[in-house]
Amino acid sequence: MSSREDFRHPSRALPFWLSVGTVPLLLIEASLGGWFLLLLPLYAWWLVTFLDQILGRNTDQPDTDTPEEDLFWYKAVTLIWLPLQMCVIFGTIFWASHSTHLSLGEKFGLFFGVGIISGTIGIVYSHELMHQKTKMERWMADLLLASVLYSHFRSEHLLVHHLWVGTPADAVSARYNEGFHRYFLRVLRECPGSAWRAEDRKLARAKRPVWHHTNPFWRYGALQAAALLLAFLLGGIFGVVFFVFQAIVAIWQLELTNYVEHYGLTRRYLGEGRYEHVRPHHSWNASETASNWLLINLQRHSDHHYKPSRRFPLLQTYPASQAPQLPRGYPAMTTLAMIPPLWRRRMNPRVRAWRKQYYPDITDWTPYNKGLYDMPRGAA
Repeated sequence: MSSREDFRHPSRALPFWLSVGTVPLLLIEASLGGWFLLLLPLYAWWLVTFLDQILGRNTDQPDTDTPEEDLFWYKAVTLIWLPLQMCVIFGTIFWASHSTHLSLGEKFGLFFGVGIISGTIGIVYSHELMHQKTKMERWMADLLLASVLYSHFRSEHLLVHHLWVGTPADAVSARYNEGFHRYFLRVLRECPGSAWRAEDRKLARAKRPVWHHTNPFWRYGALQAAALLLAFLLGGIFGVVFFVFQAIVAIWQLELTNYVEHYGLTRRYLGEGRYEHVRPHHSWNASETASNWLLINLQRHSDHHYKPSRRFPLLQTYPASQAPQLPRGYPAMTTLAMIPPLWRRRMNPRVRAWRKQYYPDITDWTPYNKGLYDMPRGAA
């Protein structure tokens, strides 16, 4: 159990600032190009996975009664990230559009690295911020998502995913045996409409039309248009192309994470469009130390679904007896997910073991596998 005094000390929060190390690496890539363009993928995926192997798992349970003011150094990294990411994206657009020492291929390699930063770090931080209560933090989440052209993720995540995870109503709950590439195309198709319908229902409950000014989709559209315009002003048409490319890379990483977090896990169907309450065993967890530093404890995912507004340093972990555990951290598992046959070989036996552990009475999983049960009322 961590003490409150531990949280007050800046050194305790320092490992969670691992993300800031991506910025100087991008500067090296932009300056030197060539093989140096591998620095960011090596740092975010392979170095972190290597550190996970060395450092092992962290099963500490922080004191959830720690007061907000003791978390200053943890919150600080999420608050400074917005200006850092804006400098990274738009500064690199200006640099790449006005420099001649990099080839066109090298410039796309550079923006692949930018997408790693805006996806692996930026979207994870926007996820943390959108769950908080202050308007400033929620606005920061919106701005981070606009910088990767994925603003609807906030509505879809808060109004759909957290309510209907593990059911057919939640597009980002990956189904058993569904390969990532098929999953990715499906969520790109389904999630914007799902988010729009969720906001429509919310406005209808307030007796407001869908085009009311409080519909956040107006804000989403304006922020994304402003980001595209800024990219054009800084780099012309190539600036827009580079901006869109890094956004695609970022979205790909987000959906890889979504895929891993709930693959094959379903909630019991109770009939009449109702499902059991979300419980810890409806999320895959990973306690690997270094990847939780990089991803600010996102891998403690069961507790996040239990207490969505809980700040990341206070998230609890669960033993294997209470929640399913991934064999490795997210960076390693998302890499594996890109190769569906290897993913199925590693994960399908774990899903089947999970079913026997938590739902031994269910003998026919076909409706769960194919999403054949009724959609929850009001979720369509």
